[in-house]
Amino acid sequence: MTDEARITRNVFGTLPDGREVERVTLRGAGGFEARIITYGAALQALLVPDAQGRVDDIVLGHDDLLSYLLLRKYFGATVGRYANRIAKARFTLDDQDVRLEANDGAHALHGGPDGFDRKLWQIVATEGGAQPSVTMLYVSPDGEANYPGRLDVRVTYQLTGPMELAITFSARTTRATVVNLTNHSFFNLDGLAAGTGILDHRLTLAADHYLAIDETAIPLEGPPHAVEGTPFDFREAQPIGARIRADDAQIRCGRGYDHNFCLREGSGVRFAARLESPRSGRAMELLTDQPGLQIYSGNYIDATVSGKGRVYRQSDAICLEPQVWPDAPNRPDFPSARLLPDEVYRHETVYRFSIAGGAA
Repeated sequence: MTDEARITRNVFGTLPDGREVERVTLRGAGGFEARIITYGAALQALLVPDAQGRVDDIVLGHDDLLSYLLLRKYFGATVGRYANRIAKARFTLDDQDVRLEANDGAHALHGGPDGFDRKLWQIVATEGGAQPSVTMLYVSPDGEANYPGRLDVRVTYQLTGPMELAITFSARTTRATVVNLTNHSFFNLDGLAAGTGILDHRLTLAADHYLAIDETAIPLEGPPHAVEGTPFDFREAQPIGARIRADDAQIRCGRGYDHNFCLREGSGVRFAARLESPRSGRAMELLTDQPGLQIYSGNYIDATVSGKGRVYRQSDAICLEPQVWPDAPNRPDFPSARLLPDEVYRHETVYRFSIAGGAA
């Protein structure tokens, strides 16, 4: 494959104000391919071969821009300024009360009603070669969504191996602020063409504790809860659906899994999760340098949205979102999301695909 063939750009659609949305395609080996659009800096498609060599898209999304505009579901999007929830849409920073825009009941979720997933990002660099990449930039003005400081954000998608996708975020601020960025892809390792759900996927997590939540998905006061003896114990591989309907107060609060798992401490990029499909044989390892991993089992996907030729239903996909813990700006006992002008926010996550044993 030539360097030119490893990366291509084309117009994906046009916004109502006339600005073009581009799609960049990064090609690896054996049909492995990542497609990224500049609207929301989103992973629009991820093509991965199965145990039989058949290639299929494994992430939910849309084939047209209008569908992304009409219904906000965060499919594959870059989420910020603060991924997950901030309780009561407010926090205190350097003795200043910061009031955000609530969009999840009383709380702020994924940057508020007009977060980074709703922005048009600018392509600032592309690289071909054996490890093709694209880097996108968004400049968030001081006070946007009431967050302090101008934030210059970059996200790089790069194929770092034959079947490996790395996503790297960085950000700088002009004032003290809080930052928590993540990618919000919905994965189904059976492939979208199969029309199956993810409850038989096997999940392993490098987490001994998780954050229990209240009925509005805000972490409870007190320390993280141990996973041992609960439906949240994925220290060894378990089918996602094995305990998802257990008579458990936390399962009821999340209508399934919608919880932050507290990853084991360590430095740098390290193993966080493994997801396997016994049907297709695809396996995905997730490595990250973040302290938490939000697991969302697609509990609120309710057949009101469709894409890529199918209607999306509950448990059609699972999100594994590396990030700082939810509501950290209000919780001094949690890992900090604070960013100062002389610092650089960095977040790296790697998705490494392989073929698992026992494929049908």
